[in-house]
Amino acid sequence: MIALCLVAEPADAQDALSVPSSAGALAVETVATGLENPWSLAFLPDGRMLVSERPGRLRIVSRNGTVSAPVDGLPPVFARGQGGLLDIALAPDFESSRLVFFAYAEPREGISGTNVARARLVEEAGTARLDKVDIIFRQQPSAGGASHYGARLVFDRDGALFVTLGDRFSLRDKAQDLSTHLGKIVRILPDGTVPANNPFRAAGSARPEIWSYGHRNIQGAALDPVTGRLWTVEHGARGGDELNHPEAGKNYGWPVISYGRDYGGAAIGEDTAKPGMEQPVKYWDPSIAPSGLALYTGDLMPAWKGNLFVGALAGGRLVRLKLDAAGSEVVEEEALLTELKERIRDVRQGPDGALWLLTDSAQGRLLRLAPPE
Repeated sequence: MIALCLVAEPADAQDALSVPSSAGALAVETVATGLENPWSLAFLPDGRMLVSERPGRLRIVSRNGTVSAPVDGLPPVFARGQGGLLDIALAPDFESSRLVFFAYAEPREGISGTNVARARLVEEAGTARLDKVDIIFRQQPSAGGASHYGARLVFDRDGALFVTLGDRFSLRDKAQDLSTHLGKIVRILPDGTVPANNPFRAAGSARPEIWSYGHRNIQGAALDPVTGRLWTVEHGARGGDELNHPEAGKNYGWPVISYGRDYGGAAIGEDTAKPGMEQPVKYWDPSIAPSGLALYTGDLMPAWKGNLFVGALAGGRLVRLKLDAAGSEVVEEEALLTELKERIRDVRQGPDGALWLLTDSAQGRLLRLAPPE
């Protein structure tokens, strides 16, 4: 495709669209187009954006929508099915360290697994590259197939890194097995070592990186900067998508309990609840296939401060969730951008207070959602 080797042009201003919402009319601006299955978005300090494309490319997008040539230096990526280049996150000290963290599906002798690597972003003479790539985490065991890799990256307030990991579909029972990374959230330090206060650090055969378990395929994660609480959204099977705030050492049930059913219609596991297993804050049936999650803290849309925003691959929408004062229950839900009829892969709050979205297609778009100027 021509878009893979040439610098894409900014989207035309005429692509702006007015859409209704509970906060009044909002403007949807198409900032960039021609991105192939974009997966993740991270804002650089100067307002430009790093955007990952699942086939294995990393781009830099200017505020006016100019898309760079691919950044050099990425390791080999297993770009099949749901695999590929996935989430990206800047180090908390990026301005001085220039470190970028990224999750991807690694090819492993005919099978694959989720990796996390870090590298230094170097820009010079009009080009960009990743220098000194260091793999800091490899999900174990590897698995066949090309589904359920996770993988979102979120730094906590202590500088440790949460990594969400899928159950790889065919190995779903391993989500309850603490000797594996499958169906887990892990928490590591930026060099890949294990924090001293991880819940299973001294638990015998358990993997010390594990933070929580019993997850299916988490593709959205965000941290509340005030409380430090981690929020996640994960895919169910046929129904049973979940919103959770995973806590240290807790079991979230998959596949022993679930509000979904198998794709063939059969029941999954034992029931929808069981002692010792956590209930979701919310579940969706039918599925929305959630991907991307942001907790809004900006002033541009004050009515929505403290709300969660979830991208939806099924049904083509952005979902707004209002929580109660305790943050324990969803008290309001709103479907936004249904007019677009596009799969929303990622959602982020920008430094300008707007919501920025990626649409998942071979001609994916970078969108900005904000009140009209």
